[in-house]
Formats: sequence, C-alpha cells, structure tokens
Amino acid sequence: MGMERQIFRELSRTTNVFGLKLWTVITVGAVAVIFVTIVVVFWLLCSSSSSQRSPKSSSSRKKELSSGTRNTPPSCCCYAHTLLERRSRHQAERESADDPLTCISVTVSTKTGDSNPILPPTDLGWGQSYSLREIEIATNGFADETLLGEGGYGIVYRGDLPDGTLVAVKNLLNNKGRAEKEFLVEVEAIGRVRHKNLVQLLGYCAEGTQRMLVYEYVDNGNLDQWLHGPLAETNPLTWQARMRIVLGTAKALAYLHEALEPKVVHRDIKSSNILVDTSWDAKVSDFGLAKLLGSDKSHVTTRVMGTFGYVAPEYCSTGLLNERSDVYSFGVLLTEVITGRDPVDYSRATGEVNLVDWLKQMVASKRSEEVADPQMKVKPTTRTLKRAILVALRCVDPDAQKRPKMGHVVHMLEADDFPF
Repeated sequence: MGMERQIFRELSRTTNVFGLKLWTVITVGAVAVIFVTIVVVFWLLCSSSSSQRSPKSSSSRKKELSSGTRNTPPSCCCYAHTLLERRSRHQAERESADDPLTCISVTVSTKTGDSNPILPPTDLGWGQSYSLREIEIATNGFADETLLGEGGYGIVYRGDLPDGTLVAVKNLLNNKGRAEKEFLVEVEAIGRVRHKNLVQLLGYCAEGTQRMLVYEYVDNGNLDQWLHGPLAETNPLTWQARMRIVLGTAKALAYLHEALEPKVVHRDIKSSNILVDTSWDAKVSDFGLAKLLGSDKSHVTTRVMGTFGYVAPEYCSTGLLNERSDVYSFGVLLTEVITGRDPVDYSRATGEVNLVDWLKQMVASKRSEEVADPQMKVKPTTRTLKRAILVALRCVDPDAQKRPKMGHVVHMLEADDFPF
C-alpha cells in the first residue's frame, strides 16, 4: 500500500507543463504518439496505393505525348507541307469556341461532369480490332519518322502491319473526352461504309483510355498541300487532275447524302480533308464532326462547327444543319481548286479577302477568264472554266434551297453539254 500511495502522489504531482498533473502529461503524450503513428501508417498506405494505380508510362506513350506538343513535324512526311504552313491556323479554328458572328470552328461539346463515359465494345462487328502493342510495333513506337500529320483532335502516324500493309493510324487526343466522342462518331458514320472516294476505315484500337482509328494509307498527300504548299509552285496540279479530284469528292458526298440511310452530313469539307492518291482520285477523310440525318428529319440543330471560310451562312447564323451545308462547303472547295486561292486570305487587298465574294465580283465584271489559278501551265478552255465557275456559284447560293443536290452536281461536272 505504501508503494501505491507513493506512485499515486508522484503521478498527482504538479509539473511545469502548464501546471498540469504528471499523469495528465503522460496521457496526452501517449495519445500524441499514437496519433502520429496512425498518420504515418495511413500516409504510407496511401502512397503505396497511389503508386500501384499510376505506374510509370511506357516509353512509347511518352513519345506519343511529346509528339502531341511539337511545333514542327519532320519534313520527310508526305503530309508535312501543310503542317508547316497551315496546321496552326486549322487547329486554332477547330478548337476555338463557336461564335455565330464569325463562324470560327469549334470543338465537340462534352460534359466534363460525366464520370462514367460509355466505352465502345471490344468487338464492333466489323473491321480489325488491334491491340495497343500491335499499333506500337506498326508505328515503331510512334516514332518521329512515321508522323504524317497533326490536327485539333489527333495525331496521324504511318503504320506498317506485319503482312506489309501500309496504314494511317489516327491517335485521338483524349482532351476532355473528345477521343471517346470522335471515336464513336467516326465508327458510326463510316465504319461499314465502302466507297472508292471515301478513305476506308480498316479497324480500331480501344484499349484502356487509348482510342485509335486505322485507315487505309493514301500516299499522295492532300489537296491543301497541292494547292497551297511548296508543290503548288514546283509541280502545280493540271486542270484535268483538279477536276478529277473535285468530281471524286462530289461523288463521295452524293453517296453520303443520297445512298445511305440515315444520310451522313460530313460538316467539315475542306481541302486538307481531301486525300489524293497517285491516280488523282479523291479520298474524303476526317469524319470526326459528321452528323447522321434520318429521312424523317429535314435538319438537325447543333453547335456551329467546321472551318472558317467553308461554313454555310445559314448554318453559321442559326445552327440548322443538313446536307446543303456540305454543298456550300463543296462550292467553296471547288472555287479554291479553280483559283488556287485560300477561302479567306487576309494578306490580299480589300475586296479579295473572301474568296466567294471575290469570285462573284469577277463574274459580275465579266472577268471570269482571269480567275483561273495562274500557277497552271495550261489553262482550261473558256467554256470549261465557265462551267466549273457556274457549278461553284450554284453551290454557294445564299439561299440553301436553291443549291443543287450533290447528285446533280456530279451530273453538271460530267456533262459536256451542260447549259450555262
């Protein structure tokens, strides 16, 4: 008992720590030690769990991310000319917010709050499903020398499959869910579609967060490069090649608008989206903005998207979209092919900035013979030139209802006896 009383008196002794009893100080200290121990153990567990969930990226993915931020692609790629001179403008146009006053193109609208996006199935019922490893091997780990082009939504690489087939691999940029949206849109629009003048979608890669589309490889650049790149001066397109490309594009659009149900409205017809093979056949590409339009609908209402200079005025001001919006864009494209000029060029004199307005002024002044691209070594005949100009003007009619259907456009371009 004496010992217990002595211990009790000692524990009840007042200390210099805020005048607290010794037993109080000991209790507080013990609690503090336990608390610190729990915090340290919890921190170690969290660090370990985070490390397991976020392993270091492979070298190939590091290469992919670094490629996505490059400023100048290698000049050896067949699509490099456009990238060097015009990529920044096109990408800025497609990524800027929509504005009815300026009609600069915009990105796909996404709900960033969606925590559970709808993922595509591993087997879509068509084409080839490629693994990420197969794509990495085909593109040599997304090497610089395989880079074909960059855009607002993805990076395109040349791939060499084990059987020797050359392909173009579009690695979609997963910014705010855009990769998922564009993947589903393109697959739905042209996954099963086959046409000579449409770039063929061969397969896809949907592994983890990766979304890639595998297309046939078109080895002769795109129309934008041939009209505005270095080749425009050193090896300009002949009139025959231009009209073959234009006619192929018209046939592709006629097929999308009139032979499919639901019809497909491309919504981004422009020269850089028209690939060209060695026979000068057009291959319409990039269906990331496409819309499906059933026969029971005359139009759909959507955000204004496209590329500055190609967007139809009624779609620009109201957001009402149908196949006649593509017809207007085709008319601008045809005017671009005839003249060799950009749809909008602020380096030109006042009155010549907007290509369509300038063409109308030249025709009204009876100077239509002067609008042909001066880079062409052999000019078309006056009759042939005027026929092409007339088709272009009909396609860009401000009244959408007066624009011809693409099937009629094909007839006008092919018929030698088409009245002026």
